[in-house]
Amino acid sequence: MSTFVLIHGAGDGGWYWHLVAAELRARGHGVVAPDLPGGDGAPTLDDYADAVCRAVGDRRELVVVGQSFGAFTAPLVAARRPVAALVLVAGMVPAPSESPDRWWGGTGYAEAVRVQARRDGGLTGSADPYVAFYHDVPRDLAEEAMRRERAHPSPAATAQPWPLEAWPDVPTRFVLCTEDRFLPPGFLRRLVRERLGVVPEELAAGHCAALSRPAALAALLDRPGGQ
Repeated sequence: MSTFVLIHGAGDGGWYWHLVAAELRARGHGVVAPDLPGGDGAPTLDDYADAVCRAVGDRRELVVVGQSFGAFTAPLVAARRPVAALVLVAGMVPAPSESPDRWWGGTGYAEAVRVQARRDGGLTGSADPYVAFYHDVPRDLAEEAMRRERAHPSPAATAQPWPLEAWPDVPTRFVLCTEDRFLPPGFLRRLVRERLGVVPEELAAGHCAALSRPAALAALLDRPGGQ
């Protein structure tokens, strides 16, 4: 069986994955879902990858999963440790030397949000987190997620150019959330094609699929090669 290494996104901690972790453990897998450093402004992307590697220890048969901003960290882990697969879930796919701060402009994100917001009446890109991020998450879970919000990532991490020269030579999959109001689906389909050269697997969920559709997401993650 595999060990799933679940890397959270911005503002979150390992708790974000708790429902998916339970589903994966019920399927017989191991799970590591660490809280990445935050708070003091100093940790870098490399520090995040190092923290994940420390949490993994000597476990093997790793499947590294990065959600949203976690897509900047997950490939760094795959470059440091032998891994069986790399999976991005609604991930911000980085390019070599592109910092997270520059990712928004480099990908055409703002225009993609404007276009989608015109189509859905302003739901995409809404300043209300319950509309943009948690619209399909049970309200009690959404409120708990808001209470657990953390100061992550740090300014140092978002300013750091992504340090890899190329994508790791690791089988890579992408799970696209078709009801995502933060990273528009059409925008992500283009980005995944251009930067990863793969066809994303699609899940009918918003940006926080680990809270809204944990069983379905776990089943996707547990599908070898996406077949």
